[in-house]
Amino acid sequence: MLGSLIYILILLAVILIGGFALNFLVQSDGLLVLHYGDRLYEVTLFEAAILLILLILAIYIALAILRLIIALIRFIAGDETAFGHFFVRSRERRGLRALSDAYLALAAGDSKKAEKKAKKAELTLRHPELTRIVNAQAAELAGDTDRARMYYRALLEDPRTAFVGTRGLLHIALERGDNERALKLAEHAHGLRPKDRETMETLYMLQSQAFDWAAARRTLAAQAKAGYLPVAEGRRRDAALALAQSEDATALGDAEQARALAAEAAELDPANTAAVTTAAKLLLEAGNKRQATKLIISAWRAQPRPQLAAAFAAIEPDEAPAARRRRFEALFSTHPDNAETHFLRAELALVERDWNSAEAAIKRLRETEPSARSCAIMAAIARGRGEPDQVVRAWLARALGAPRDADSEVFISHSAMLPLLVEPDQAPADGKDEPTDVAEADISATPEPATSEGAPEGEPAETASEATETLDSETLDEAELEEITPPRRDFEGADDSTIARSHAGKPAA
Repeated sequence: MLGSLIYILILLAVILIGGFALNFLVQSDGLLVLHYGDRLYEVTLFEAAILLILLILAIYIALAILRLIIALIRFIAGDETAFGHFFVRSRERRGLRALSDAYLALAAGDSKKAEKKAKKAELTLRHPELTRIVNAQAAELAGDTDRARMYYRALLEDPRTAFVGTRGLLHIALERGDNERALKLAEHAHGLRPKDRETMETLYMLQSQAFDWAAARRTLAAQAKAGYLPVAEGRRRDAALALAQSEDATALGDAEQARALAAEAAELDPANTAAVTTAAKLLLEAGNKRQATKLIISAWRAQPRPQLAAAFAAIEPDEAPAARRRRFEALFSTHPDNAETHFLRAELALVERDWNSAEAAIKRLRETEPSARSCAIMAAIARGRGEPDQVVRAWLARALGAPRDADSEVFISHSAMLPLLVEPDQAPADGKDEPTDVAEADISATPEPATSEGAPEGEPAETASEATETLDSETLDEAELEEITPPRRDFEGADDSTIARSHAGKPAA
């Protein structure tokens, strides 16, 4: 703003001074006398000024004609560029105007105009680093990928535009689904500009899709170091990649490496249930119960999940139900009011046939609407207490229509639901009498259903339909009962969550 004001003031001053000078020359009575030879020339000052201006113009024209003659002589002598400098400025003006129009057309999405103006800019403007870029983008907009690739390849010849050309070829390869070529191009682009954010993210994605977990972790570390990822997101992704590496090591038979990587994944992201349960399983196989317990408790503290409870139960698979309930207090103390804690208290009490404690735990749930899981537990309590069948049927009917959470299929053990399939137990709840086989059932085990084939030892060899023959078949049939009692999940099944391969292959972008 200040510069424009100064420029206007200077221009006004020059005009003012020129006006005063012109007025002085017109009104001046003085004469300019030029004595040449025997002749004497007298002119006014105004006429002298006009003659001076005409003389300057004549000299300029004469010099221009002289340069033109020299250029013509050089052209005749074989120099084809001799006339170039006469038209450079005009051509550059036309070329820059065409280039500007091409970029405006690209921004507006007009592919035809963009391509036309880009070609004109290429012919008139001697700046290939600009015209090649706009021509490539115009060809891409028009859908002519072959022509776009030609221009992008040409950009690779100039070190200044090599990165732009590589990234353009990378985008074309991604659009065509050629991930193998795209990965090579992404690596080359990353080498040209190691700190480019978009290139890093693309490289990470392609390396993950190619199952090159080690390379993806290096790229992820570079992203985190450059500050392109939040710390929590970087740890979450790194944990998923470490878990995937652990799975590969397990497939190759390298148990020690698999165990170390799984433990690293669990420590990086305690909320990654798959990583924690996998690490706990591998640690248990190595006899390291202490570290497995520590990992599960840390993960439970971050987010209570039934899969973690299944893994925690598997640490001591042969303990008595009462001892298991005491050991689980290490988990419950971290989140005493969490819904999962109340569910687990109820299910552990069911296994011990402590119906009163199970009911008290369910009643502590702050559910605005009873879930399928709580209704199923209440049905098990009613069956265990020997309440009338219509009460059991009522709870099961409510469970069928009740909402289910994402982990509704994962219980500590299917044995907690066995009271639904057997006769009501008349054993006292204090557990002083000889416990039945169901009461002694391992909460981490996966017993076979009480059918005629493969029935658990000590249980009546009857089918599920026989065990529930008193139920109203029109209200609840065997298929519905199976829907209420989810598939049995042992410790290995509890690890079956979203695997790291699918998670690591997609940036949170």
